[in-house]
This record gives sequence, structure tokens and C-alpha cells, in this order.
Amino acid sequence: MPRASELKKGFVVEIDGGVYVVRDIDIRNPSARGASTLYKVRFFNVRDGRKLEQTLKGDDFIKDGNLSRRSVQFSYREGDMITFMDIENYSQYTLSAEVLEDQTDYMTEELEGMIALLVDGEIVGVEMPPNVILEIIDTAPGIKGASASARTKPATLSTGLEVQVPEYLENGEHVKVSTTTGKFVSRA
Repeated sequence: MPRASELKKGFVVEIDGGVYVVRDIDIRNPSARGASTLYKVRFFNVRDGRKLEQTLKGDDFIKDGNLSRRSVQFSYREGDMITFMDIENYSQYTLSAEVLEDQTDYMTEELEGMIALLVDGEIVGVEMPPNVILEIIDTAPGIKGASASARTKPATLSTGLEVQVPEYLENGEHVKVSTTTGKFVSRA
């Protein structure tokens, strides 16, 4: 059983007989001496889509959900449904883009390292790799002589995601972007 302080986005837990996925965690450190850190956790029910918010102390225990993980690859998108293919047995799993929320901004056909979260053989979520490589398709022209630590400019990437990149980067270049923060990491 994980403690509340060990929870991360995408963890699957069981609460009152229901299976929930951790959507977001807000950590609050009280200023009073001796006060414990509080974790405001937003959960998403995998069966009916209900949302649940709970405030937990760091040492509160949460029951693990019955979960299996499978390596998958992005296959195709049809309307608001996204299909993934299991890398080992080629079975397909379809999930609503609404469930994936902002993760779709990082998905490309050649993306590797995605893990499908399955509860009773049904896909409930996808874990993204920590970083993805995307191509810059629209940004202002690069400035000669711009240093690596200088100012940034907005850039639109191949998936439609907008990030701030250093001024020296140009259209057509590939960049590494963090899937947890949504920020530029490095040139790829």
C-alpha cells in the first residue's frame, strides 16, 4: 500500500470499492511547526468517470488498485477516440481523448515508451515517457549570435503543443519536451 506522499499522477488506487486514477496532486506545506504536509488529490473513477477530491496527510495509506501494465504504441485517432496497439500481442485498446486530457499533445506515431494501464483487461489510462521528441513547425526565425541561455520565443510543435524555446532554434529542428511540465528540455 502506498502512502499519500508516494502518489504520482497516473497511479491507480482503490477507494470505497471503486477503482480510481490519480489525475492531479496539489502539495500544501503548512507554515505551523509540527503540522504535516497535506496532499490534495484529484481522482478519476475508471468505470463511470466520476471525479473525487480528497485531502490526505503524507503518511496516510491508500489501497493499490488491481492494475496491469502493458507496453503500447499510438496507433490512430478517430474522432475523440484514440487507439493504442499492444507491442507484444498486437491487441488494440481504445480510449477517449477526454480521459487522456493534455497527454494527446505529446503523442506521435513513432513515440515509444508508453504504458497502458489496464483494470480487468480494460484500458483506463496511459503513462507517458518522461520526455518526448517533437519537431518545431512554426516559430520566429532564429537569431544569429543568440546564446544558449538567452531569451526564449514561442514555438508550435508537430502535435500542436506550444512551448517556449531558445531564440536560436528554427523551424524543422527537433526538441525534447518534458511530459510532466510541458517545457522545453533540450535540442534533440
